[in-house]
Amino acid sequence: MSRFVKSHGLGNDYLVLAETDLDFPLVAGTIRRLCHRSLGVGADGILVQVASARADFGVRIFNPDGSEAEKSGNGLRIFAKYAYEHVGASGPRFSVETAGGVVGCACEVVAGRVVSVAVEIGCASFQACDVPMSGTEGEAVSVPLQVDDRVVVITALSLGNPHCVLFPDRLDEAEARSLGPRLEHHPAFPRRTNVQFARVETRSRVELLIWERGAGFTLASGSSACAAAAAAVKLGLADPGRLTVAMPGGTLAVEVRPDWSLSLSGPVEEVATGTLSPDLVAALNAPTSPAAPAALAPAPARAPRPRA
Repeated sequence: MSRFVKSHGLGNDYLVLAETDLDFPLVAGTIRRLCHRSLGVGADGILVQVASARADFGVRIFNPDGSEAEKSGNGLRIFAKYAYEHVGASGPRFSVETAGGVVGCACEVVAGRVVSVAVEIGCASFQACDVPMSGTEGEAVSVPLQVDDRVVVITALSLGNPHCVLFPDRLDEAEARSLGPRLEHHPAFPRRTNVQFARVETRSRVELLIWERGAGFTLASGSSACAAAAAAVKLGLADPGRLTVAMPGGTLAVEVRPDWSLSLSGPVEEVATGTLSPDLVAALNAPTSPAAPAALAPAPARAPRPRA
């Protein structure tokens, strides 16, 4: 029986399932179907609990287009809540193995519920070979990049997953939706990339719009918040230490340390628990069924909610 938990971090929502509960193949088509907001449960991605020999828990992270991500800040915070409330973590602090490395999680628990999670994301690397980014040697900082008929200046970095940060004069959602996918699929990024459009308000506060690899325009992203904060400090636009990163879905706190290690903290909320219906499971097990075509589009983009 395929049980699921649905939770969100600042409007960035994920389905959480246990590998041992799955009664259908977890492949690109079934992932797209589950994430579809009309034909499935609907989500910005899927988190699958797996066994780990290196950490207390293991998780695989999937984008709504069916691709697999190395790491997700919001996904990890959602998974930490799931691990504490549904899997029986021995305490509020534990480690989680991802494809992008092992991270530490610390849950804030109120009346038995996890209301906020802090995650040790790891260290930022600006080395082009770590991103990876082709055509650039050394650090990928303030690199001019030809995109169709224009040149944009980007700073690329890896947090275990790839990021590309721009600092335009003003934030424009239409621009993010137009330029984001072109940068995600730019030949300079052989594994594609997450894209952040950042504006530094003060030396401790950054505003952000996000085009997420494999998901598109999203209300919030934890690893994107960390990437933007690290890039702002690297360029001398913000001070190291604790920064507030404001996104359409809300704000997260990011700490940028002198050794470029990063921590991320913010709220997380459970939406629903349940089981997948026999009809949906049957469709997921029928690879030739029109219910799960290979070209099924991910969830339609949602308009961001205004911040209070």
